[in-house]
Amino acid sequence: MDLVVSSIIHCFEPLNLFILCVGTLVGLFVGALPGLGAAIGVALMLPFTYELPTVTAILLLIAVYQGAEYGGSISAITLGIPGTPAAVATVLDGNSMARKGFPAKAIGYSLTASTVGGLTGGVALIAFSAPLANAAVKLGAPEYCLIGILGLAAVVALSSKDVMRSTLSVFLGLLFTVVGIDSLTGVPRFTFGRMELLEGLPLVPILIGLFAISEVIQMITDGVNKRYVGQSIGFKMDLKLQDILKVKRPITFGSLIGVITGIIPGLGAGPASWFSYSLAKKTSKTPKLFGTGAPEGIAAPESANNATVGGALIPLLGLGIPGSPTTGIIMGAFIIHGIQPGPQIFGKTPELVYGLFAGFILAVIIMYFLGRLTTPIWSRALSVPNYALIITILTFSIVGSYTDRNLIFDVYLSLVVGILAYFMKKLDFSLASLILGFILGGMIETNLRRSLMLSDGNLSIFITRPASAVLTIMILAMVAVSIWNMLKDRQRKKDDPMSQESPAKS
Repeated sequence: MDLVVSSIIHCFEPLNLFILCVGTLVGLFVGALPGLGAAIGVALMLPFTYELPTVTAILLLIAVYQGAEYGGSISAITLGIPGTPAAVATVLDGNSMARKGFPAKAIGYSLTASTVGGLTGGVALIAFSAPLANAAVKLGAPEYCLIGILGLAAVVALSSKDVMRSTLSVFLGLLFTVVGIDSLTGVPRFTFGRMELLEGLPLVPILIGLFAISEVIQMITDGVNKRYVGQSIGFKMDLKLQDILKVKRPITFGSLIGVITGIIPGLGAGPASWFSYSLAKKTSKTPKLFGTGAPEGIAAPESANNATVGGALIPLLGLGIPGSPTTGIIMGAFIIHGIQPGPQIFGKTPELVYGLFAGFILAVIIMYFLGRLTTPIWSRALSVPNYALIITILTFSIVGSYTDRNLIFDVYLSLVVGILAYFMKKLDFSLASLILGFILGGMIETNLRRSLMLSDGNLSIFITRPASAVLTIMILAMVAVSIWNMLKDRQRKKDDPMSQESPAKS
């Protein structure tokens, strides 16, 4: 109990409070600006965590993550342009309510629902990550190998309509992990004689290239002078208790959907918001009002997308498996500080875990108050032209890539990866699948080889153990879902040759 209390008190130290406020403000900003979002914000902040204490560093990234999920609704409501993919559903009723003359009220519903969703995700994180870790302690190398494969199978099956492109993206991510010295034999692999690659492809430059550099290239192709017409709105959130009580039901099931969706690798906030919006419409007494400014149509998706933050962190802390690309970047911060997320973290560094639990709840509360204070500023900041954003993001990206190992090679690497990521997005390949393949590939390879060493090369070790057998069945089910989706997509294109629907991006 003393450890819990001291961890909570530690979160209220001036440095941690300051970092939580800074992270939240950055998250609100990158969330509100269309085209950026949580992953880019967290990737850009990652280099700033090097010299921070571990708890403080992780809290900074969590605050950015939480703030960005809410921030996407600001531009969705004021401009009708979603700042993040998770805010697309919010546009339907949020912008409609704003155009009727109630932008502050629409943002009030969004902020309230996001706060409740965030708190629900935090409670779920506290309640379920430790039991999951306790169960995971009993698992061995075969189970960890299969858990990693299950995560990738879930990404392919659930996160993209184009199964083939998502699968190829996963394999590309796995190929990234084989560069460097083999951890078991000590033999260099695919280093091409470069000393910089002996330790493998560096995580930070890869992440910055995938999410930040590729977005800079996209902005350049869109036009350096492009800007969104923002306006300062009279923000006085005058929601009354009865207004909030009217949307308590969509907020409740939206939060639950967000937690569950966040736990499943490959889904995330985008699908969660649509699931919640659809359920809210189906169960509403006035479904015809949806799309015309219905408060339920704002509350349901906004509670869901913020609840996914806590949900996505549950498998990260409990199993060492990132539930989303953003938590994959946060996992990188753990590794940079010498900590491997997973079951052992609860026994080795419980003060870190309790500090993150308390800091997560505090980050949500800070998001609420800073959201109330700063929304007029962000709505005005939406008029920032692309060239200013390009210069800012590119500067942070170059500095962050170099600072990781103090090598100019890493800057060139992030630029090359950024160009690759840009063309992948243009061709509808999945960056989420690639980054999760890159994050999980090392764990899968290491535990696969350990399992085969334990069984003298006998693959039956993956089906003779009870937990392994269950995981194998789940993987086969995910593969079946992927094949079914691929066949269904082909049949749809065959029935409708004129269909030019693009595959959904993860």
